[in-house]
Amino acid sequence: MYTTLTPKPTSPNRRGVPGKKCGTILLTAEELSNCRDIATMQLCANKLDKKDFFGKSDPFLVFYRSNEDGTFTICHKTEVVKNTLNPVWQPFSIPVRALCNGDYDRTVKIDVYDWDRDGSHDFIGEFTTSYRELSKAQNQFTVYEVLNPRKKCKKKKYVNSGTVTLLSFSVDSEFTFVDYIKGGTQLNFTVAIDFTASNGNPLQPTSLHYMSPYQLSAYAMALKAVGEIIQDYDSDKLFPAYGFGAKLPPEGRISHQFPLNNNDEDPNCAGIEGVLESYFQSLRTVQLYGPTYFAPVINQVARAAAKISDGSQYYVLLIITDGVISDMTQTKEAIVSASSLPMSIIIVGVGPAMFEAMEELDGDDVRVSSRGRYAERDIVQFVPFRDYVDRSGNQVLSMARLAKDVLAEIPEQLLSYMRTRDIQPRPPPPANSRPTPAPEQP
Repeated sequence: MYTTLTPKPTSPNRRGVPGKKCGTILLTAEELSNCRDIATMQLCANKLDKKDFFGKSDPFLVFYRSNEDGTFTICHKTEVVKNTLNPVWQPFSIPVRALCNGDYDRTVKIDVYDWDRDGSHDFIGEFTTSYRELSKAQNQFTVYEVLNPRKKCKKKKYVNSGTVTLLSFSVDSEFTFVDYIKGGTQLNFTVAIDFTASNGNPLQPTSLHYMSPYQLSAYAMALKAVGEIIQDYDSDKLFPAYGFGAKLPPEGRISHQFPLNNNDEDPNCAGIEGVLESYFQSLRTVQLYGPTYFAPVINQVARAAAKISDGSQYYVLLIITDGVISDMTQTKEAIVSASSLPMSIIIVGVGPAMFEAMEELDGDDVRVSSRGRYAERDIVQFVPFRDYVDRSGNQVLSMARLAKDVLAEIPEQLLSYMRTRDIQPRPPPPANSRPTPAPEQP
């Protein structure tokens, strides 16, 4: 499909002559197959060309899916294996849709590169295969010659630039987040709110907790945006809600996991509106203090998650905070321990802080570790609230954007837990069946 770019007459800052064609964008699309298989494979290479002047090469693979128009689209990159001509790459999984869109004979092209720090990676060679050919490796190793067309044209005695061997290949059915929800898996939502003094006096308009009669605070907006979506996946709509970093009346005891509803025996609030009501009431009764400890509430939810490991329950902890964490070491330890449990942690940062520590906990680039032990899964998602504030002041739009990105990783995190435990979704219950009983709350 083609579309023509024409500047509007009312846009003097745009380049080009109003009313005159100034370019064309070509949009191509291909209908996705309903193939839900996922392929897992491992490859190694032998005697690759040496590309680095000092040392050997730092090889990695790039997989390309061929398109209907003859072009290629990147669908996977392996990790880089440093300083070797005989690399062994880690096993990886890829949906068959991404690899060949369900067409088993479609060409799959693999390029071999030598990684360079400046991004100008050196091309070593390439080879082609197909899903059908790859699948034969379930019974035997498959060896591919890595060829560099330019070297082949220049050198008469050129043989190849090394070989790549497919060590293993397996295929499993790919279950979706919806499959588990239909099978009865419940999301159990817990809230933890930062009541430390760095948020400012709630009675002052400069406070992040300020209860304005005209609009919600950043804390209330984040809570409402995320909670109103996730509550649809929780049958009983009862949410444990905690605060941390405050002095509690009457004796002024500092607490890092006090129930917002002031009920130690039952911290559940009825729906997100109930959580908001308890939050506003706590602001009127407790004294904001400090320090900022995450570990106590993470461990509290983890203890509940550890009791149910059959896939029927999955716990989501939402932490809303304004800044610097005071127990980073303990929090990392808590996250590493929780990474083996049916649990995810969402952190929303409010206010102007830089949040470097929260970025570290997110673990997207470097997996969180503690005492030499790495997190089994990436279970933390961090977003700074300020990135979602609509400039026009539209709170509804701000909340929608925030909820979309905050909850984006939850389905994959749930699936990663189910895969590591080999838990398959249960068949959907009959329409007239009773809902799963509520689990023990943290």
